Amino acid sequence: MEIVPLTGGLGAEILGADLKDVDQFASIKKAFIDFSVITIRSQEITPDDLLQFARQWGEINVNRFFSKLDSHPEIAVVLKEADQTGAIGEEWHTDHAYDHAPAMGSILHAIETPPYGGDTAFCSMSAAYDALSDGFKSILDGMYAWHSSRHVFGQSQAETDASKSGRIGNADQAVQDALHPVVIKHPLSGRSGLFVNPQFTIGIDGLSKAESDAILNMLYAHCQKPEFQCRVRWKNGDVTMWDNRATWHKAINDYQGFRRYMNRVTIEGCPLNAA
Repeated sequence: MEIVPLTGGLGAEILGADLKDVDQFASIKKAFIDFSVITIRSQEITPDDLLQFARQWGEINVNRFFSKLDSHPEIAVVLKEADQTGAIGEEWHTDHAYDHAPAMGSILHAIETPPYGGDTAFCSMSAAYDALSDGFKSILDGMYAWHSSRHVFGQSQAETDASKSGRIGNADQAVQDALHPVVIKHPLSGRSGLFVNPQFTIGIDGLSKAESDAILNMLYAHCQKPEFQCRVRWKNGDVTMWDNRATWHKAINDYQGFRRYMNRVTIEGCPLNAA
C-alpha cells in the first residue's frame, strides 16, 4: 500500500490497497485522519463489499432524500444521465450538517465516469481556520450557527431537475434544524476547524442577518482559497472517502452529454464540541 498526498494540506490517494482486506483497515483509517480525504484507487468491489468496508467505520446513515439502490437501500445512488444538465452537490457544502449529530464521513464508489470532467473538489476547514488571524479567531470563539435542510431539500425544491428526475425526493421530510459551534474540536484528530458551509448554514445564532452574513460571507470567501483545496479526478473503481467534520466538497459539473454514476454510503457521526 502506498499513500501519496494530493496537495500540501489536504487529501491523499492510496495505491495498491484492497478495501476488502480487513487487515489494511488500520492503515486506511490513519490516512483518513491525517488527510481528511482519501481516494483508494482501482477497487473491484460489489455493493456488499462497499457496505462491509463502511461498517468498519460505524453505523450507516440512510440518507432521507437521495434515491436508493434497489438491492441495497443503505446505498444512495448519485447519478447524472447524459441528457441531464444539473448535478447534485454543485455548491460547496458539508453533508448532513443539518443533523444534530452530523455524519462522520461519506464514501463514494465510482461505477461509471465520464471520459473527462466530473471531479470532486474539497476544502480543508482546519487549514482555513489556522490561517485566520488571532484577532478573528477570538471573534469566532463561542459562536454557534444554525444549519437546516429545509431550503435545500424542502418543498421549495420540488420543481428542480434533480427532484423531477427522481434523484432526490421526500421533500416533506426536510424538517431538520441544528445548532453547531462555528469552530469545532475535531472528534478524531483533535484539530480546531470551521464548521459552517454555504449550502446548509443559515445564520449565526444571536446576530442580526446583516451581522451574520458579513461574518459568514467573509469565511466562505476565505475558505475557497486554492491553498486550502484539493481535487479528486475519478476513474471507474475508485473509492473516495471524506471527513464531513473537516472538509467542504462540491461536484464539478463539466461533463455535459456523458453519464456519471456512483454509489454512496454515509457513516453516522456524533454531536460536535466547540474548540
